[in-house]
Amino acid sequence: MNIRVIPCLDIKDGRVVKGVQFTDLKDAGDPVEIAKAYDKAGADELFLLNVMSSNESKSTFKEIIKKIVNEISIPLIAGGGVKNFQDVNDLLNIGASKVVISSAVFKNPQLISQVASKLGSQSIIVAIDAKKINSQENKWSVVVDSGKTNTHMDVIQWAMDVQKMGAGEILLTSIDKDGTKTGYDIPLLKAVTKQISIPVIASGGAGKLEHFYDAINEGSASALLAASLFHFKVMEIRQLKSYLLEKGIKVII
Repeated sequence: MNIRVIPCLDIKDGRVVKGVQFTDLKDAGDPVEIAKAYDKAGADELFLLNVMSSNESKSTFKEIIKKIVNEISIPLIAGGGVKNFQDVNDLLNIGASKVVISSAVFKNPQLISQVASKLGSQSIIVAIDAKKINSQENKWSVVVDSGKTNTHMDVIQWAMDVQKMGAGEILLTSIDKDGTKTGYDIPLLKAVTKQISIPVIASGGAGKLEHFYDAINEGSASALLAASLFHFKVMEIRQLKSYLLEKGIKVII
């Protein structure tokens, strides 16, 4: 299995933004131009997440998706503000290859099985945002509403539940690590990948080449997601892929 490298574009008011631990969002550029650049740079897929949930932002987001899918050859994965089956269907109909759902499935878990049965498991990624409960134990709680609401649900249990309900993949983000560049939360990745068989996309905390390798080698991640590192040219995708190849990791060149 080839490991996928996935840049993530957070979209607010039609622009790409980036923050730290889900706050302090800064403008990082035009989404269509950035998407085209990532396609040329060797990205395997592209994540596009709408960080606003108003109706106005949803229509702007859809227009951006339509423009991007006409300009790139790699799969586009869309999410953010997805609340029901219709939202999922709409995003797939305008060109998204997969849809990411987070808070909505926590409030309505049947949505996973509904999408999986009607559209196929391959079309749904469940995003799990995890926050460590305490520093002594390896226990994490599921957080929803862009990091604002702690559900007190155990992350590992929730990952097992969403797999059972039909999710095709899990996007696992460590809120504690998000934007810090100190490395992915390896204990979190290990704990989740040990219990489930569907692919897990590692997210939150990458800062250098070794962090990506650790997420695969120690955390058993199937895909690697990063944002600011790629946006601000701290690291090129092909540079990362060459490094992983040297380490014996299979990637698409």
